[in-house]
Amino acid sequence: MKTATLLCLAPLLAACAQQSPRIDAGMEQSLRLLTVQQVRYPRAGGEGALPDGIDGRAAASAYAQYQKSFQTPEPQPQAFTIGIGGGSGKGK
Repeated sequence: MKTATLLCLAPLLAACAQQSPRIDAGMEQSLRLLTVQQVRYPRAGGEGALPDGIDGRAAASAYAQYQKSFQTPEPQPQAFTIGIGGGSGKGK
């Protein structure tokens, strides 16, 4: 009876154990960094400095092409047809 009780309690006790201490510690550090950045630069998003990269028109076009690629995917070349049909089939 004691063995059966221990077998039933073992998964319950394992569920209470901390599963990811490194991930939790990283999340805490990330949250602290975000808080400090928001306090230090409260108007950072509204200053008008645009990030380097692609402009809106080009991004919209690239996204439209991406969506279109799923509607009519490009045919893939046959990878296993290399060298087939090029010889006479007779050995030298």
